[in-house]
Amino acid sequence: MTLDIEEKKALSRYRLEKADSLLEDAALLLSNGRWDSSINRSYYAALHAAKAVLILFGIDPVSHEGVKSMVGKKLILGGFLEKEYGRWFRSLQFQREDVDYADYVTSEKKDAEEAFNNASQFIEKMKEVIFRHIHTVPFGCKIWAYPLIEPFIKRNV
Repeated sequence: MTLDIEEKKALSRYRLEKADSLLEDAALLLSNGRWDSSINRSYYAALHAAKAVLILFGIDPVSHEGVKSMVGKKLILGGFLEKEYGRWFRSLQFQREDVDYADYVTSEKKDAEEAFNNASQFIEKMKEVIFRHIHTVPFGCKIWAYPLIEPFIKRNV
């Protein structure tokens, strides 16, 4: 399936909205002592934010590993992200896998807080990438990204 630029923008906007919603869920779970579930939602929030950026490059990985790989190959090696964001994303993925699948794994409040904080910073960076970088590289103009990101800027100010 090939998407035109307007469809990519719409899908990116939807994924950013979903990322924000999942992060709100993570915060609620964190405040209610549901550490494992908060870690899960924090990871999925970051995953959707990464996919929001990647689709603008025409990249739409179908697996978690594919997203992780493309974050490294396209965003970090491409100079859009610092390496620490890749480490945070991998860490979130490992934490989520542990709380979802590993036996006898217990997470603590500090684990959930770290996951939430890393996901929050990762999502903000994805929005920055969209606003400051991606709109100039593949599409040759600075106009289109602001309407995409404007609702998130206003909501978070």
